[in-house]
Amino acid sequence: MDKPVHNFKDVTLLITHYKRSKSLEKLLKSFHDLNCTFDEIIVSDDASGDEHLDYIKKLNGIFDFRLITTPTNKGLANNINKGQDSVKSPYTLYIQEDFVPKSTFPEHFVDALNIIKEDPKWDLITLYSYAPYPYMKPYKHGFSQKIFKSAPWYTQNLKFFLYGDHPHLRKSSFLQKFGRYEEGLNTDQTEMAMSLSFIKNRGKGLFYDDHYGLLTQENSLDEPSTATHRISLGDRSGFIISIAKWTYAKFKFIKLNMQLLAKVVK
Repeated sequence: MDKPVHNFKDVTLLITHYKRSKSLEKLLKSFHDLNCTFDEIIVSDDASGDEHLDYIKKLNGIFDFRLITTPTNKGLANNINKGQDSVKSPYTLYIQEDFVPKSTFPEHFVDALNIIKEDPKWDLITLYSYAPYPYMKPYKHGFSQKIFKSAPWYTQNLKFFLYGDHPHLRKSSFLQKFGRYEEGLNTDQTEMAMSLSFIKNRGKGLFYDDHYGLLTQENSLDEPSTATHRISLGDRSGFIISIAKWTYAKFKFIKLNMQLLAKVVK
């Protein structure tokens, strides 16, 4: 039996890429095998070098996408900005090249797309995360609303990641409402700056409850991840380390509150 065709004609698939062209190939092939089509696919590359760019150009003979390049490496923030600037459709599916959609993806992405179309208050729908957002309210179709609890007795640091760089669906007007990604910072700092802007500007987002259910993050030995993985504070390995983690968590909580306050009063 033929697989159903999923034509997401109002959505641009925006893929940021850096030196992982084989991973990019796997991502593109996975969407092709799932019969997922989009208004356009944009690959925004951050000066990967001739070896990868030549391979990507070969891929362009197999998969239909638009390649946007830059002569010098400018970091993830610039890579997202220039990619988003090129999007023409009303919605964007943002994803980095080392993710692969599962067979469950199309069905639930249809739900996410219908939700964001039906109710304009939603700015972003998170489709993958290393951990659940700490404060959520069930919504529908397996999605929950992420709720930022500003009161200081809500002390979970992850509450400040109301926005995250992991795969998500968003309105293509996202940069107009929340500002451009801050360039010249490392990846974690850029992500946090955008999240604080999302909080400041009262962004509203949903989270797919089964946060590992729609995509996998796959990195081969030849193309390892360049992302910084956050360490779970629940990973205890002795009393002294536990105390150190607790102290760091409280320090970070105070620091993030101060950064948010500075953002709000700016």
